[in-house]
Amino acid sequence: MTAPVFIVDRLDVIGPEFVLDGPEGRHAVSVKRLRPGEDVVLTDGQGRWAEGVVKAAEGKDRLVVTDLESVHEEPAAPVRITVVQALPKGDRGELAVETMTEVGVDAVVPWAASRCITQWKGERGLKALGKWRATAREAGKQSRRVRFPDVADAATTKQVAALVAEADFAAVLHESGDEPLATVELPTRGEIVLIVGPEGGVSPEELAAFEEAGANAFRLGRTVLRTSTAGTAAAALLLGRTGRWS
Repeated sequence: MTAPVFIVDRLDVIGPEFVLDGPEGRHAVSVKRLRPGEDVVLTDGQGRWAEGVVKAAEGKDRLVVTDLESVHEEPAAPVRITVVQALPKGDRGELAVETMTEVGVDAVVPWAASRCITQWKGERGLKALGKWRATAREAGKQSRRVRFPDVADAATTKQVAALVAEADFAAVLHESGDEPLATVELPTRGEIVLIVGPEGGVSPEELAAFEEAGANAFRLGRTVLRTSTAGTAAAALLLGRTGRWS
C-alpha cells in the first residue's frame, strides 16, 4: 500500500517539519490513526507533492510531519481527458465523479442536457457542484493522486460545443455511432473530450450541435450503461489506449 495522501494549500512554504491541522489533520489523526514512523504524502492536488514521515500525532487534529526534504512535481499527461457528464439523478453524479477520478480523468464538466431530470439552479445548483468538487478531492486522495481532476461550473450545450471545437478529438457516446470507441484512431498529444448523455439520451438537436463543432458519435459496446457508469468505462478505455495506464 502506498502512503496516504493529504492536501495542503501551499507546498512552497513547508520546511523540513510541517504541522498538518484542521480537517486534514483530524482525518490523519482521528480517522487514519497515523502514528510516528509512518510515511505520508502531502500534495496541493495540482501535481506538486512531498514525501514525509510522521513525527508525532498531537490531540485529535494535529499531525507533525518531518523529513520533508524536497518538493516533486508530476508532469501533466500528454493526452488530457475531459468528460462532459450530463447531470444524473440523486447521488449518481457523485458516484460518476468518484469513479472517474479513481481511474484518472483530468477534468469533469457537468452538463445541463435538455433531457436531464435534474437541473442545477440557484443555491441547490451551487450545493450540488460543491458536492461534486468535494467528491473529486476525496477520491483523488483515496486513489493516491497528486493531480486532482478539475470540476468545472455547469455548462450549457452551447458551452460544451465550444469545448468540442477546441479539442483534438471529441466523441459522443451514442447508439447512432457506426464505429466503436475501442477502434478509433486517437491523438498522441492534446485534448480529448468525451460526452456522456443523460438517462434519456442525447437529443437530436444536441447531437447535431456537437457534430457541427467537430465531435462524432461512437458506440462503447453492446450493452447499455447508465450515465453514471458510462463515463468511467469509456475513460478507462481511453486511458488504456493512449498509454496512460501503461
